[in-house]
Amino acid sequence: MNPNLESLFEDILACDPDRRRANHFLKVDSYAELIGVAEGMPAEDLHWLRVACFLHDIGIKPSIEKHGSPGGQYQQVEGPPIAGDILATYNCPAQRVDRVKWLIAHHHEYADIRDLDHRILVEADFLVNCDEGGMAKPAIQSVHDKIFKTAAGTGMLETLFAL
Repeated sequence: MNPNLESLFEDILACDPDRRRANHFLKVDSYAELIGVAEGMPAEDLHWLRVACFLHDIGIKPSIEKHGSPGGQYQQVEGPPIAGDILATYNCPAQRVDRVKWLIAHHHEYADIRDLDHRILVEADFLVNCDEGGMAKPAIQSVHDKIFKTAAGTGMLETLFAL
C-alpha cells in the first residue's frame, strides 16, 4: 500500500511540529516532483521519492535532543528508524520502506550518486538549501559544478540563482 501524502504530512507533524521544517520538506518535495517528472521517472518510483522527501529530515529533532546538533551525520542515523516506524502504520512494501530509509541515511552523501531517486533528492534538497541558507553565488556555482547532473535540476539551479 502506498502512503497517502496528506496523511503522511499529519504523521510527520505529530512527530515534529516545526513549521520551518515542514515548509522545507514541502519545498524539497515540490522540486523533486518537478525534476522527477522532467527526467521521466515512473509514477510509482516518483511517489516513493516524494515519500522520502517528506521524511528526509525527520531525524533533525532527535539529533538535536540526543547529540545537541542537527548535523547531517546525526540525521542520517536518527531518521531512518523513525521513518520506518511511521511507514509501518501504512503497511508499505518492505522493499519501498527500505529504500526510503536508505535515502534518508544517505541524503547528505554526494560522492558516487548512482541512482536517479538519490540524485533527485540531493538536487531538490540543495535547491532549497541554497535559498534558505543564503548561500553565496560562488558556493552555489561549486554545487552546480560538483553535484548537479540532471538537466531539470541543473536548469532550475541556473535559473533561480542566475548562474
